Amino acid sequence: MKIARIETFLVPPRWLFVRIETDDGIVGWGEPVVEGQADIVRAAVEQHAEYLIGLDATRIEDHWQVLTRGGFYRGGPVASSAIAGIDQALWDIAGKAHGVPVHDLLGGAVRDRIRMYGWVGGDDPSELRDNIAKQVSSGLTAVKMNGSGRMKPIGTASAINEVVERAALAREVLGPDRDMAIDFHGRMTVANSRRVLPLLEPYAPLFVEEPVVPEKSHLLEGIVASTSIPISTGERLYSRNEFLGPLQAGITVVQPDLSHAGGISEVRRIAALADIFDAQLAPHCPLGPIALASSLQIGFNTPNFLIQEQSIGIHYNVGSDVLEYLMDTSVFDFTSGYIERLTAPGLGIDIDEAAVRAADKVGHQWRSPVWRHDDGVLAEW
Repeated sequence: MKIARIETFLVPPRWLFVRIETDDGIVGWGEPVVEGQADIVRAAVEQHAEYLIGLDATRIEDHWQVLTRGGFYRGGPVASSAIAGIDQALWDIAGKAHGVPVHDLLGGAVRDRIRMYGWVGGDDPSELRDNIAKQVSSGLTAVKMNGSGRMKPIGTASAINEVVERAALAREVLGPDRDMAIDFHGRMTVANSRRVLPLLEPYAPLFVEEPVVPEKSHLLEGIVASTSIPISTGERLYSRNEFLGPLQAGITVVQPDLSHAGGISEVRRIAALADIFDAQLAPHCPLGPIALASSLQIGFNTPNFLIQEQSIGIHYNVGSDVLEYLMDTSVFDFTSGYIERLTAPGLGIDIDEAAVRAADKVGHQWRSPVWRHDDGVLAEW
């Protein structure tokens, strides 16, 4: 079964899809993208296609090794994301060739359903109450919110209080039997983290995500020691090697992105590494249907899996949502906050190829916003 054709599609609102077809007509889909750099990742996928065309599609691990280690310069978000999407598509092909879902190829399911959470905002706390209520009404039992907007290196008393007030509001709306996670997007510093995290403890967050940027992961040990709240990170880490330091520092939730961290092949290894440190896997996924399906396939097979992010209805997706590229949207229905095990072959979804090709003709030029503090210096977004 040879790889015969590789195509990429720039799909609104901010995604990139890859379609890999074999010489016997089996098609696999992947989602290789760096948000804001989709065109660059597209070029990387096209370069990898030069190597892959004509090779055996079933040799997934060998292709992963060559694409990640065959060049002298390795790693980084663009390279890892390009390979991630290719890897997803090859696993999709393998599952379809054998007539089983990918998690069966990985050793079979360890659970029948996966708990999901949705994003509710938080940059503007005035909308938080309604956004939480909307997610709860959709059937979710857990949400994630931004902990703050722009934060100065040492926040004022007012800025710290606003973070705490957001958490208090969320807990009030959710009640004691639902969960919230708080995402700082690296906007905090060690100083701010040490001040605010103890104040958040009464509201029992499921976890606090990325208090500092990944470049400062060496500071996580002190942050972990300052609080009883589980600390998570990982959406901007791209290999098991990069997760080792944060795990040694004591984080208890790892959040690799299936479209960034080398795909299914590498994330299952990251999960195994995390298990050694008694840490849970909660894949980052504010992306499209293929990334979500890939995350779920890992989740059904991974014992130390906590919860899954999804972006259905998220503000990024206005005009082009996750479900619009699926032939059957029911695979992502929520039942009491869970998605039932995907049983169709491959990634378990049926992509609407006509919709993808039409969307590619429109394309997109999504870019990350640039934030600045009052004095003009760049702020973390």
